[in-house]
Amino acid sequence: MAHDLLTPQRPTLTPDLLLRAYSAGIFPMSESRDDPDVFWVDPQMRGIIPLNGFRISRSLARTIRREPYQIKVDSDFTGTVAGCADRAETWINPRIFDLYEQLHLAGFAHSLEVWDGPDLVGGVYGVALGAAFFGESMFSRRRDASKIALAYLVYRLRYGGFQLFDTQFVTDHLISLGAVEIPRSDYRKRLERALHWDANFKAQPSWVSPEAVLHRRTQTS
Repeated sequence: MAHDLLTPQRPTLTPDLLLRAYSAGIFPMSESRDDPDVFWVDPQMRGIIPLNGFRISRSLARTIRREPYQIKVDSDFTGTVAGCADRAETWINPRIFDLYEQLHLAGFAHSLEVWDGPDLVGGVYGVALGAAFFGESMFSRRRDASKIALAYLVYRLRYGGFQLFDTQFVTDHLISLGAVEIPRSDYRKRLERALHWDANFKAQPSWVSPEAVLHRRTQTS
């Protein structure tokens, strides 16, 4: 895909530069955890989850209603990023890890976590700018934990007034939950609009009922 990957380089990466990159529609990746280089990515087709189109299967809805896990926000951002990087192949190298830690401390990066008692068993993290949320990665150590995290995240974004949920790319897993691909030009228009609106990731109360999360969601068999 022409122009998807911009030239690898060794810029002086700072949290401010990273935020400016997001506002321009690009994001960083590395080839692996051991590769010190970072390259910028600008996909021709961009993945998003429409906030009014998140799909929940009947079996997932039943699981959410049982409330088998605790949902927390920003209680272990480091552990959430580490969980996302804990796989055979990852684009999260130490340089990128440190940048998101700094963005979290500055109030721009957030984690939504799924806990089973004392154990962090799933979660998702990303960056909030204006009314746009850039989902970076997610992980799961229990059945449906990442799906539950996304369901609660979508509710939180809607509650807080967000307009755009960027997933960067789509996978079969994300498509099953309602993710779609849109052209770069369309994405940039949506991004520009979202950046001119205010949203609040922390607006939602600390606890929300399962029925609230499931309300008005598209359900599948």
